[in-house]
Amino acid sequence: MKRMPLGVSRLDRMIGGGAPTGSVVLLAGESGAGAREFCYTSAVLNGLVEADPDLFDLYYGDLASDVTLPEDVHYVSFTDEPSAVVDEMQFVMDEALVDAGMDDVRFVELAEEYFQLTPVPTDWYADGMADITELGSHNERTDVLEALGEYLTDHATDNLVVIDSLTDLVAAADDRLNWSDLTVLLKGLKRASHRWGGVILLLVNAELLGPTELGRLKEATDGTLLFEWESGGSERARTLVVEQFRGVLSRLEDEDIVRFETEIHDGGFDISNVRKIR
Repeated sequence: MKRMPLGVSRLDRMIGGGAPTGSVVLLAGESGAGAREFCYTSAVLNGLVEADPDLFDLYYGDLASDVTLPEDVHYVSFTDEPSAVVDEMQFVMDEALVDAGMDDVRFVELAEEYFQLTPVPTDWYADGMADITELGSHNERTDVLEALGEYLTDHATDNLVVIDSLTDLVAAADDRLNWSDLTVLLKGLKRASHRWGGVILLLVNAELLGPTELGRLKEATDGTLLFEWESGGSERARTLVVEQFRGVLSRLEDEDIVRFETEIHDGGFDISNVRKIR
């Protein structure tokens, strides 16, 4: 089974080098518990492999001998500009690491498709809308799910794609999109991804979803990584649970691993401790 690095070195080493190629992975987390930082780390470290091998070796170490590297890394955002995402990454990770790692990452924003049917003023999100005569052509754009599907069809093959985030689509599903359209798209994405051979990471804030909604997202993906806060005494700790993941969960079960303790530092998201069944 071919594997692609997730960019978190300790986790990758425990699961045979990375995620199985062709996987769609749901990163569901409580606010601040590490899901977003996991996405940032995955994009930056995979972008760093070719951009700066020495810096990659410093922060990640050695790759497994038989892993498949992504040909390209794509970062898809529905609401944020590239500069805003990079600024946020630099709050989390070392600035030099982010600058080098993101240099070759292809960033695409689908803000026009996302905001076009909302009360948000056009000049808040669109570039270069000159006059009212252009409004018709902009209103005739494909909707955001179609735009996302078209982009993935063109760019997901053999690549790592980070989608930031499903939370935005869930919010839109209340009034502009049908929830069923979103889940059907994800099921189709799961099917197509197996042929494309890359890895797609889907970020979502689990606090905004009910159990049924979260369950449908899990069902429509190959794997779910759950990021949680755990309280103990006066301190809180970030933890990661691999709830389901084809080709990954069995390896962790063989080692009796039930939960990872995690941390965030200059190198991004990391595993700080491993809890095993006692």
